[in-house]
Amino acid sequence: MNCESQRAEVVPLQEEMYDGTPGQPETSTLVQYTTVNINTEPPKDDIIWSLCCFVYLNPCCLGLAALIYSIKARDRKVAGDLDGARHYGSTARCINILATALVFIMILIPITIIIVRIKAY
Repeated sequence: MNCESQRAEVVPLQEEMYDGTPGQPETSTLVQYTTVNINTEPPKDDIIWSLCCFVYLNPCCLGLAALIYSIKARDRKVAGDLDGARHYGSTARCINILATALVFIMILIPITIIIVRIKAY
């Protein structure tokens, strides 16, 4: 190859006037930080509600099942497994709701029947 036929362009370098320390920015730089606060609220185990369902409102042993799931949720929470604790706590809550609703239905139906019979006479 012939080097003389391919000449490079000559471009003069531009000199910048800079009085600061080499490698340092000329002006102060604003650094923005983002902080993320993750509230790891411990999951609820509803153990008091489960105890009440077990002692007072125990149709079809649902109070016992709710109590077992509440204890499992508390154990998972102590072990550090928050997802497992949420799962067991949610199950205990659903069973507690079901047990409470069944007891209120079992109480309200006889009261309603008695009231209707009394008014019928």
